[in-house]
Amino acid sequence: MTRLQPGDTAPDFTLPDSAGTPVSLADVRAAADQGVVVYFYPRAGTPGCTTEACDFRDNLASLAGAGYAVVGVSADPVEDVRAFVEAEHLTFPLLSDADHAVADAYGTWGPKTIDGRTFDGVHRCTFVVEPDGTLRSAEYDVEATGHVAALRAELLGA
Repeated sequence: MTRLQPGDTAPDFTLPDSAGTPVSLADVRAAADQGVVVYFYPRAGTPGCTTEACDFRDNLASLAGAGYAVVGVSADPVEDVRAFVEAEHLTFPLLSDADHAVADAYGTWGPKTIDGRTFDGVHRCTFVVEPDGTLRSAEYDVEATGHVAALRAELLGA
């Protein structure tokens, strides 16, 4: 798993959202004044991922007000992403990276051990992409709880 660093160029991507509509990082970047928060989450509907997604949802207005867009990415199929968006009333794009090619490019796909079982999957990671496409930050293996507050403090001084 090769990890990206601040200053690296963010790998561009186009992935389907919860409705199956293609969303590109380039288009989201073009619409965001300050940048894009791209966060990778392991699995839709699980407790930690729900906590994190709802935390982004609940803080979206302050991030958007400061010029940041938010996009979530998982290896879940579009149907699972759609169900998650609907169940949690999420108001920002969640994207399906079913073949985990984007997770590979960002260094977020790799071995994980949970309850003594090792398998490959998405690690919980967050990136802030500047309008010019470079990474402002690259945070790997973040905690679901409290992560959005720390990110807001970093980006907004809040």
